[in-house]
Amino acid sequence: MKKEKHIGLRIDAETHKKLKSLAEFEGRSINGEIIHLIRQEIMKNEKNYDELEK
Repeated sequence: MKKEKHIGLRIDAETHKKLKSLAEFEGRSINGEIIHLIRQEIMKNEKNYDELEK
């Protein structure tokens, strides 16, 4: 099993509310939605530039 890293994240109440709504709409947990969004941005960056360090 891969070792996961844990991070703390502080966001304002309005952003949290919108993130929660988006996650529910997509059938994901808030954590799952954050991971999904981060991965999308990484793929977009790697498409436009070089692959990021692994």
